[in-house]
Amino acid sequence: MRRVVITGLGMITPVANTAEESWQGFLKGKSGTGPLTQIDSTPFNSKVAAEVKNFDPTKYMSLKEIKKTDIFVQFGVATAKMAMADAKLDISKEDAHRVGIMVGSGIGGLRVIEEQHRQMMEKGPGRISPFLIPMLIVNMAPGAISIALGLKGPSTCVATACATGSNAIGDAFKIIQRNEADVMFAGGTESCITNLGFGGFDAMKALSTHNEDPATASRPFDKTRSGFVMGEGCAILIMEELEHAKKRGARIYAEMAGYGMTSDASHITAPDPSGEGAARCMIIAMKDAKIRPEDIDYINAHGTSTPLNDKVETIAIKKALGESIARKVRISSTKSMTGHQLGAAGAVEGAVCVLAIRDQIVPPTINYKHPDPECDLNYVPNEAQACRVRHTLSNSLGFGGHNACIAFKAYQE
Repeated sequence: MRRVVITGLGMITPVANTAEESWQGFLKGKSGTGPLTQIDSTPFNSKVAAEVKNFDPTKYMSLKEIKKTDIFVQFGVATAKMAMADAKLDISKEDAHRVGIMVGSGIGGLRVIEEQHRQMMEKGPGRISPFLIPMLIVNMAPGAISIALGLKGPSTCVATACATGSNAIGDAFKIIQRNEADVMFAGGTESCITNLGFGGFDAMKALSTHNEDPATASRPFDKTRSGFVMGEGCAILIMEELEHAKKRGARIYAEMAGYGMTSDASHITAPDPSGEGAARCMIIAMKDAKIRPEDIDYINAHGTSTPLNDKVETIAIKKALGESIARKVRISSTKSMTGHQLGAAGAVEGAVCVLAIRDQIVPPTINYKHPDPECDLNYVPNEAQACRVRHTLSNSLGFGGHNACIAFKAYQE
């Protein structure tokens, strides 16, 4: 079986606009949440969001390209260029037909849909932009990245709601293992804090209503949690076949070890209360990685800060690892700092696992002050913990019952 390693990272998060700055912010417990500013919060119950700050697409794209793309695509192009630079990957020296891309989005160009619908209603269909369709479709993120970088290998996308980023990384892993590519750009991107997007989640009563102190509104596993904080951002990993990476002298962060995906077949939005699907997903990922429950040092939890998700994920971890082992494993939710980045979440959290292996430290779950008897594991409360990190899991549980788990391990010859 072809081995797959991680050689580059790019990230845009509500905490910072690069991978390294985001990572250092996570280790310091920096909150990226604040008052909702992109839209008027007056009509909504929730008034907080985890927004990307000061992103400048002109650093990565021409003005002409920017005018033809939605922000989620701009995030994708920028992050892919960061990851490529981090990996020191020169496409002109590669067989471009063996370099592919798997980048997904849970929702896609919702902002441009709203804007163009308003334009049509106010001024008629003759004023619809000819770029509407390519701006809104989810696959335009990998499409624009492949055009910008000249990637001619497998190019596709995933759209599995909150599991998107993890599925994209896992699917790219399998593409390399099957010898269909030597290098894959893999991850997720999202930017849909709009009236319709925010309003939809608000109407479901899925969003946090801790409006009085926005920085603490996302509080996974805490007894007082009331919902998730809507976020945005992007992360992309450069994944390479091991011998290809070694031949070009690439720095190796970690090895991609395993991938699992399952379906709850239970409910359109809520996880299966038994946690069976999520547990089975972790078991499949560990089996694929040829590792045992006792090998797991760290789990980056889906940890959305909703009452049901955090309870069910705790149940699932106990089922997958066994209760005695589960109590020993360090578990944290970086959504406490980034909010829920929807289709980008799994990719950011996968990158966090890679960096935890690199630096032998795990980020905290911040805003954890009130223990919940139904969430009784070690959630790394409020402060990062330096420890041995050899094997990690990252969980993503999406609307529709989509479960994805990706496993990384420290690279060894």
